[in-house]
Amino acid sequence: MTSNSAEPADFSGDEPEGLDGHTIEELNDYLDRDRTPSDESIDNSPGCQIALAALERLRGLTSTILDRDALAEPERDDSWVASILANLTREVHAGRDIPITHDSPNARLSVSEGAVRGMIRAAGDSVGGIVTGRCRLEGDVTVLGEPIVVLVEANAFWADSLADAEEDVRRAVRAELERHTELNIATIDVAIEDATASLAPTE
Repeated sequence: MTSNSAEPADFSGDEPEGLDGHTIEELNDYLDRDRTPSDESIDNSPGCQIALAALERLRGLTSTILDRDALAEPERDDSWVASILANLTREVHAGRDIPITHDSPNARLSVSEGAVRGMIRAAGDSVGGIVTGRCRLEGDVTVLGEPIVVLVEANAFWADSLADAEEDVRRAVRAELERHTELNIATIDVAIEDATASLAPTE
C-alpha cells in the first residue's frame, strides 16, 4: 500500500449500518432479480440506493476482470470483495448533515454525509481498474469553511503506477466534491493497494 501524504492514512474505526434493516446479501439478490418486484423499503432508502450503486459498479468491474482473464484460476483469494462489502454496510448511513449555502437567509440546505461518501466512492471507481473501499471525512463537516481531510482506501486491478492511480483518484474525488459540495477540502489522502496479488491462485 502506498500513500502520497506525509502521514499514513488512518482508516480505523467502525460505523453503524445504514441499510434500513436490509443486508448486502438482500441487495445483491435484489439486483439479481433486476429489482423486480420493486421493494419500496429499498427504493426509498438513501442508504440502500448508495449501496446498490456501489454494488453495480463492483459487478461491472468484476465482469471486466473476468473478460481480461485475470481470474483464470478457479481458486483464489476473494477477501477484497468481503472487505469492500463490509465497508459499504458501515458507511452508507446518513451520518452528519453537510450544509450548503442558499441565497435565501431562511433556507437551510444540506447533503448527508452518506451521500457524499457515495460521491467519493463513485469518483474513485470512475478511474480505470480501481475499486474504492473505505472513505471517510475527518473534521467538522457541519460547519461551513472548516478544513476537512478526506481519506480514501482503494484496490487497483491494473495500473501502470500506483502513484499515478492515487493522483487520478485524488483528482477525480476533488472535482466531484467541488462540483456538488461546499466543503473546504484541506487534503485528500488516497491509499491504493495492488489487488492483483490477492487474485493469484491459493495453494
